[in-house]
Amino acid sequence: MLTKRIIPCLDVKEGRVVKGTQFLSLKDAGDPLELALFYNEQGADELVFLDISASHEGREIIVDVVKEVAGSLAIPFTVGGGIYSIEDIRRILRAGADKVSMNTAALMRPDFIKESARVFGSQCIVVAIDAKYDPVRNDWRVYTHGGRKETSWSAVDWAREAERLGAGELLVTSMDHDGEKKGFNIPLLKAIDEVISIPVIASGGAGATHHFTEAFNEGKADAALAASIFHYKETSIEEVKYDVKEKGGLVR
Repeated sequence: MLTKRIIPCLDVKEGRVVKGTQFLSLKDAGDPLELALFYNEQGADELVFLDISASHEGREIIVDVVKEVAGSLAIPFTVGGGIYSIEDIRRILRAGADKVSMNTAALMRPDFIKESARVFGSQCIVVAIDAKYDPVRNDWRVYTHGGRKETSWSAVDWAREAERLGAGELLVTSMDHDGEKKGFNIPLLKAIDEVISIPVIASGGAGATHHFTEAFNEGKADAALAASIFHYKETSIEEVKYDVKEKGGLVR
């Protein structure tokens, strides 16, 4: 059994960490450097930094903030938002990131995944999937530009294609569950797990320690990501790891 990872997420807009519900109603949650230092000390397994408005605003990611945060960490660091080229990836990795997360650019030009994996290795390439349930089609549709634009892809089909093109990991966010604190989207996670073999990070919906255990045991996720419950100290990484371990999971 592989060790499960607990990952805090910094959603950054205009240099500040924010958090909302279903990608809307964003509220300030703190300074990215202060939170990064806090999670580094608290035993997080990794940290994810997403510049959530970069793609929508058509601008580059805030590299200076990335460099500052990376310099304070002793844990793996994934950065996403506004990444459209090989040079963008190179700039982010040089700033101190270990992996990059791509969403909009990968959907606009799927071969970008293949090119990136060839240059930097699949282990550096995380494809983020923002998915929302469509009751008419009875499946989950993939969205780009920070959840603003629906695509023609189903989440399951896009997950399979992203792996084929060279993604080393998937960050799967349920837009329906995001910020609701009612638990991760287990059916979505299970549906994706059935068609791929690369690791999946569950995202969207964490509200209690047992939700992480459900994501691992029922959703078959390899890692689970959360934001507000950690930012606002509703629970801690230590408490989450204790619960996972108590219920038979392996944690670092």
